[in-house]
Amino acid sequence: MPTVRFPQHLLRHVKAPSVVTVRGATVAEALADVERHYPGVRDYLVDERGSLRKHVNIFVGDALVRDRAALSDPLPLDAEVFVFQALSGG
Repeated sequence: MPTVRFPQHLLRHVKAPSVVTVRGATVAEALADVERHYPGVRDYLVDERGSLRKHVNIFVGDALVRDRAALSDPLPLDAEVFVFQALSGG
């Protein structure tokens, strides 16, 4: 089953463990499964339309998620999904 990994600095904002085993064939389904077990996490990651927020990046393995709008990128059964908070500023 796929796993979703959250960095420590993000865990200050969401109530979830750093690694969550999930069910889902797409990134959207995996995040929905995380939300079922840890309510509120998905709201921090996606907006009201279900699109990835600007300050969040998600990788499946070493590939950046391509579909930021619907999160339809497929997940292999052994996928590692990494959630990062994007940094900005100067």
